[in-house]
Order: sequence, then C-alpha cells, then structure tokens
Amino acid sequence: MPDIPDGVVDVFSRLDLSAFIDILIVSVSIYWLLLLLRGTTAMTVLRGVGVLLIGAFLLSRVLELRMLNWVLRNSVTGFVIVLPIIFQPEIRRALERLGRTGLRSVLGRPENRDVIELVVRAASQLARQSTGALIVLERETGLQEVTDTGVPVNAALSVELLHSIFFKDSPLHDGAVVIRGEMIIAAGCTLPLSEAPLPAEYGMRHRAALGITERTDAVVLVSSEERGEVSLASNGRMVPSLDETRLSRQLHRLFGLEIESPPLEPAPPATGAAERRVS
Repeated sequence: MPDIPDGVVDVFSRLDLSAFIDILIVSVSIYWLLLLLRGTTAMTVLRGVGVLLIGAFLLSRVLELRMLNWVLRNSVTGFVIVLPIIFQPEIRRALERLGRTGLRSVLGRPENRDVIELVVRAASQLARQSTGALIVLERETGLQEVTDTGVPVNAALSVELLHSIFFKDSPLHDGAVVIRGEMIIAAGCTLPLSEAPLPAEYGMRHRAALGITERTDAVVLVSSEERGEVSLASNGRMVPSLDETRLSRQLHRLFGLEIESPPLEPAPPATGAAERRVS
C-alpha cells in the first residue's frame, strides 16, 4: 500500500466531533446563502467576481506576476468591505428570513380565507374592467415604511372599497394598497422598484410589485390595465396570467392554508336496477 503523507494523517487526526460540527455549520450557511441568491442579479455578480478572481489567481501563478500576486493577497480586506455593500438587499432579506423563523403570527390564520376570497374577487373584477391595481398583503415583515408613503385608511377590507380606491379618477389610483389582516391600512403607497430585468410587456406596477417582494415577504396582486389580467408576485418572482381559481390556490399555498374541497354530491339511486328487480 502507498504511504499516506504525514500532512494528510495530521489533518485527519484533528477531525473530532467539534471539527465536524464546525464544517457542517459553515457548509449549511454557504448553501443557504446560495439558495437566497439563486435567480437574482446578485448571483450573476457573484459568478462574475468568482471567475475574475480565479482567472487572476491562475494567471499570476503561471506567469509568476509578483505585482498581481501582491494585489490579490492584500485585497481580501477590501472584498470584505465591498461585498456587504454590493449584496445589501440579499443580506437584508436573509436576516429578515432568519428573524421570521418559527414565527406564525399571521400565517395560517382562519380569517385569511375571507381576505383571500375578497382580494381574489376584487383583483379579478378590476382586471376584467381593465383597471390597474396594486394590492399588497402584509405577512410577517412589517411594512410601516411603505404605509408612511401613502394615505392612512384603516378601514375594513371590502371589494367595494378596493374598487373605489382604484377607480380611474381616484387620486389614489396609481399607488398601492397595503392590507394587514382584515384591514386596509393605507392607499396610494409608493413601492420600491425592482432592478431585475423584466419582459417588455411588464410595466411599472409589475416592477414595483417585484421590488417590495424582493425586500420583504409580502405578497402582491397586480391588475394589468393594458392586458386585463392578474399577476401574483412573491419572493421576488412573478406568476402572470392567473384566473380566479389559480390565484386563490397560489394565495392559499403562500399563506399556509389548505384548499377546501367542494362537498361530494351523493350518487343518484340506481332506480332502473331496482325496478327490474321488482318486476
């Protein structure tokens, strides 16, 4: 058998329970961060930085470029400072998600079924009327910064009130409505815009819907004024062209609610067979 190098033996001799736990924590953390970055522009930036660093390192080693080697060795501190600035939205989202772990303050509450039914009906009717609308459903991340940009409403949620707010001649028509629980908290709110590339048919409402869902766990319904259809935004992703059934199903899933199945109708009695037996 070939002799095992002393360095390898020394490394394995240090692998105890504490080392395994250390490796596991670091591995899970890196995997979790990569999951958060997946499908975002930050992943593209991270991939570009990785390719640049690997290429520069290999080039400096092969050609023995002393100046480039010195720059790479002394750039670690700069990267530690720059990376949090570049990935600030993703880091904020990760910390918010960590803070929401184990909390069920609003998810799965029975009254959410009524809220879902009302917003689905209102959004579908607004889309059929070619009326633009942005309906934000607050979940565990507070949206006080967003509501402060609008007009306080603090009224019970209803289809009629949503129609009044998004009526084309209404001064609050172009802003977003924020719903907390069963209450409309504010209207005419300004949402942060997403910088992600979007298809040409998407307008500012869709970009605003994606923007708030990239920063929080809110769910946003978008009624398109041009196409007369409803889209759903959550977790920085957009699901377009939803009918009432699919929209309701998506919202039930996002709020952790089971979809109620319609009651089964009893089978009709076999009258023909019974008559044949009697005769």
